[in-house]
Amino acid sequence: MIYELSLVTVSALGEEELATIKNLVQNVVKEKGGEVLIEDDWGQITFAQPTKNGVPTGHFLYYLYTGNGECNLELNRLFGINEKVLKRMIIAKGDESEREAIVKAYKSPYSKTYHGSQVEDKDSDSGTGSKRFTRGRSCWFAANNIRADWKDPNTFQWLINDFGKISPARVTGVSTKHQRFVTEAIKRARQIGLASYVNSRISATR
Repeated sequence: MIYELSLVTVSALGEEELATIKNLVQNVVKEKGGEVLIEDDWGQITFAQPTKNGVPTGHFLYYLYTGNGECNLELNRLFGINEKVLKRMIIAKGDESEREAIVKAYKSPYSKTYHGSQVEDKDSDSGTGSKRFTRGRSCWFAANNIRADWKDPNTFQWLINDFGKISPARVTGVSTKHQRFVTEAIKRARQIGLASYVNSRISATR
């Protein structure tokens, strides 16, 4: 199975400490019979909403790897007891038969190496989404062959109102299937700190 791991460490980590965390991921995945397909350092990002302890920023690391449940349990265990790790999230991406497509599709506005967005050249009003809130229009996601992704706020930001609420499908015209994807993506973005729980703020991209 292919998984993605997102880690957020404290911002003040030195190069050696950061390298130790990166090596830990590589070693655990390898020891459990997996392979790291992508290691991507997003650098320091300001959270959309400070943590409950008032921490405003974090250093984001992203991994795409093959692995199993045992590997994920060990990664969660190690980073759960690591005081340098503020947030972590592991998500199943697909079967190993989909490896090439999953690796090729990876990009994020937060990434330095794989910078990009699914909505590029897809929609002229992608910044506001105002024209999408039109009754009777077909689902924008289905029409553009796009799926909401927590790593790509351009795919869901327009669906969060000023109070942090997710706009309903009856207003936006999004299909039931894609509304589920949107809700899932927004919840994940909130969990890792890229989206706010209380307003429409999104962490700034590069």
